[in-house]
Amino acid sequence: MKAIQIERTGGPEVLTYLDVPTPMVGPGDVLVQAHAIGVNMPEVLVRRGSYAWMPPLPAIPGIEMSGVIVQTGADVRTLRVGQPVYVSARELVHRGGCYAEYIAVAERAVYVVPAGVDLDAAATLAAYQVAYHLLHSATRGFRYESVLVQAAAGGIGSALVQLARAAGKRVIALAGSKEKAEFARAQGATVAINYREAGLDERLAAATGGTGVDLILDSVGGPRFAGLFAHVAPLGLVVLYGSLDGWPDADVVPAMRKSGRSPALRLFSMHTFDDDPGSRRGATEALLGMLSGGAIRPPIQERVPLAEAARAQGLLESGRVLGKLVLKP
Repeated sequence: MKAIQIERTGGPEVLTYLDVPTPMVGPGDVLVQAHAIGVNMPEVLVRRGSYAWMPPLPAIPGIEMSGVIVQTGADVRTLRVGQPVYVSARELVHRGGCYAEYIAVAERAVYVVPAGVDLDAAATLAAYQVAYHLLHSATRGFRYESVLVQAAAGGIGSALVQLARAAGKRVIALAGSKEKAEFARAQGATVAINYREAGLDERLAAATGGTGVDLILDSVGGPRFAGLFAHVAPLGLVVLYGSLDGWPDADVVPAMRKSGRSPALRLFSMHTFDDDPGSRRGATEALLGMLSGGAIRPPIQERVPLAEAARAQGLLESGRVLGKLVLKP
């Protein structure tokens, strides 16, 4: 089969398109033929060598795939050849293996895709898994009506906007250009703001009526992070789930105190659920149901040939992607 493999870490040029043996199916496994493959930051971090959960090299990257079962092992009981399925590497030993024409996985690791669901859209659910847990698990019962989403035009950001609106929340989206702000509004944001324009604090105050936002979700961090506490509502919650601009400066706690609104801060990672397959499955099955019912509609900017995975990752790193990219084998 054709696959993308890395033998050493580095830039996009280390992604090699080559022939490798098609995986063998064990007694409890199924062989899935890829229809579409999601492009996500974890496999970019693997390629760079900076992922905290690196697979052994050489490795096939890729954390998600949609496809069709083409072979089943002798002990497989619940799945059959011809079924459309979703494979998440969060169910596998290593976060990878999906940049390929085929993957062999254990029966328990597969999600059946409801009939009629677009398999290209299904291959984008990794971002929605993160968004779902940010909104429903990281909040731990916190009651909120409004949510501010940073980087709202990206894969996870646009998923957050869609899922928050589906839950009936008022969504304020922050994005880095007029085009991205308009895109976030099209995904369902109540208010979308280009944070690069002057007067951000005033526009955020106007968007909240001066009361602040109940829940702030940030993947950016960096020097601007502490400033978010000026816009949190009394007893509000700020969740940091990434560090695109680096870790926040040391003035976070003073900024929290200065707000005078008793805010809470949580640092969130999807690896919280590494030993909780029930929560992972419950969230993913809920998302497949929402996808089937039209409650979420993943925006796919481009379908890129698998052979051009290096170009796809370069696009993702450039910050120019609106929504998602998928690879097509």
